[in-house]
Amino acid sequence: MDTHADVLVVGGGPAGRALAAATAERGLRTVLLDPAPNAPWRATYGCWDRELPTGLPASVVAARAPARAVALTAHDLGWDYLVLDVPALRAHLDARLDRHGVEVRRGRAAGWEGGAVRLSDGGRLRAALVVDAGGHRQPLRRGGRRRDAAEQTAAGVVVAEDAAAPLVPPGTALLMDWRPDHGEDGWPTFLYGVPLGGGAVLVEETSLARRPGLPLPVLRRRLAARLTRHGVTVPHDAPTEAVRFPLDSPRHRTPGVLGFGAAAPLVHPATGYSVATSLRLAPRVADAVADAVAGGQDALAAARPVVWPRGAGVVHRFRRIGLEALLRMPPAEVVAFFETFFGLPQRRRWCYLAARADLAGTAATMRALYARADGRMRARLIAPALLPATWV
Repeated sequence: MDTHADVLVVGGGPAGRALAAATAERGLRTVLLDPAPNAPWRATYGCWDRELPTGLPASVVAARAPARAVALTAHDLGWDYLVLDVPALRAHLDARLDRHGVEVRRGRAAGWEGGAVRLSDGGRLRAALVVDAGGHRQPLRRGGRRRDAAEQTAAGVVVAEDAAAPLVPPGTALLMDWRPDHGEDGWPTFLYGVPLGGGAVLVEETSLARRPGLPLPVLRRRLAARLTRHGVTVPHDAPTEAVRFPLDSPRHRTPGVLGFGAAAPLVHPATGYSVATSLRLAPRVADAVADAVAGGQDALAAARPVVWPRGAGVVHRFRRIGLEALLRMPPAEVVAFFETFFGLPQRRRWCYLAARADLAGTAATMRALYARADGRMRARLIAPALLPATWV
């Protein structure tokens, strides 16, 4: 049976829930479709402090700390890093869904055809605007899933703040520590260590990008060796985390469908962050859709320029070139690359890491990085723009 709504959002993660709540708040009949709408969120979400939108309750921030990184030397990044309280964020978004009458349906999208979302049980759903917010799997994208994605992988464990102190000093957020304290050669990995609030710290051995992703057993082994070297004792019942997601999902261009969140993709190819961007864009997209529906105009045509404003597509392409440069870089040169990057002026680092539509600023950052690089690194930075993707 076909069901028609103003907005149909496929995917009930942070991006999908935020957009569904925002469109319903503007009086649009909104349906949220998810195969397991009540399943808890297991991931840890972080963002830069200036990225988080205003209007969220203070409870959604579990911890805030000055960000630092270690390449060949230590660097203070000059801004704070936030770790979100995932249950509090979920409760906030769910309360908005309930308050504004979003219809939450359990169901799995099986494809997009004939102007409708086809469900795995044979049903069909239609709407003036159909949104694919189904994450990196992009359930409504035509063309099937890629098998050659560049993936970020990580294996982590939660320990007490005092236990983590040799690696993550209290009151700090360690975005990257590239020191090879795990004692292994091969593909480079770094330690990510951030406070979670309540005296807990997540320490995670991370492969920033690899095609295919570095296997989780390798990361677990390296994390254990690193922690042992620094005298960090892990309780046998300590919570653990495993991470695997693509950094280079294709742009969602399916006719009749708006990609949003990681499905857009809004994932930063150099960091993997997307949640704060999705939360910030959701009300803007909702405004554009509400205006279009009220005026009898095309809601999709109104929404797409908000998700991909002028310059954002080119910036995304530049960042993808940067990702390919990293994938092609010999392991021994990766740390020197990050030492050069972290040595850039703060405004240049911020532009590359967070300003997704600042084309001029991104180009200036890339020029500044090129100017600081030696001849060999310059060649590494240019080659990916001219060569096909590499498979490790």
